[in-house]
Amino acid sequence: MGFERSTANADERSGSAGVKSVWDDQSLQGDPHRRADKAQRVQAMFTAIAHAYDINNRLHSLGLDQSWRRRTVRLVEPIVGSRVLDVACGTGDLAEAFACAGAAEVTGLDFTAAMLDHARVKAAKAGGAAARIRYLQGDAQNLPFPDACFDIVSIAFGIRNVADPAKALAEFRRVLAPGGRLAILEFSRPKAGFVRLLSDFYTQRIMPWTASLIARDGSGAYHYLPKSVETFLDPSALSVQLSSAGFVHVTAQPMTMNTCTALIARIGK
Repeated sequence: MGFERSTANADERSGSAGVKSVWDDQSLQGDPHRRADKAQRVQAMFTAIAHAYDINNRLHSLGLDQSWRRRTVRLVEPIVGSRVLDVACGTGDLAEAFACAGAAEVTGLDFTAAMLDHARVKAAKAGGAAARIRYLQGDAQNLPFPDACFDIVSIAFGIRNVADPAKALAEFRRVLAPGGRLAILEFSRPKAGFVRLLSDFYTQRIMPWTASLIARDGSGAYHYLPKSVETFLDPSALSVQLSSAGFVHVTAQPMTMNTCTALIARIGK
């Protein structure tokens, strides 16, 4: 599967009305992470929802998603002068947070061209540090960069969407310079009984319908979301995988009643 710039036309990138279902009830019956065609489905769904990605993030996180990103940036300080790669950058929110925090260079990489289109428009409107971010299309499992060329690698709400997370972690380690830091921000399920019950009701019953309505989405992206969180590695298991990939000093920082978790790890000097 190639990762050259998509040749999708403007209509395909601007909205998802009439888009064929990518994730239907049948495809979500089992574990979506085990599907051989997961990568293609993920790319198709993000193409379908790119136009409404930001507004759904703000509304359905109750405005907390940006604070989660800013907190993740603080957890990997110092930022000033660092070379940062933000993988699965989407529309650029975390990349912009790093740029505004004083990173010397920020590169945003995403699998889906439509998401990058929106990221570039946002960066141009924001100006300042955001306008200096370089956006590229590519695959987290095969990064188009030489060894040891970044001080920080980050990925927010994207590691569970990668076809083979272990391959991506190996690539993250490869491109990090000695002493480099990795930041993974990902959804997690609360452990407490009532909070977990409330969170599951919101993410599984309410959010899929309201988010799909706002995005006019027929791809099933917002039905995939809770299923992908439920069936993905929890923070403890992901920490073990980080250690297996050669990372050290792995720490987990839960946020907002464990609805998401930032994992920070380093490689040796």
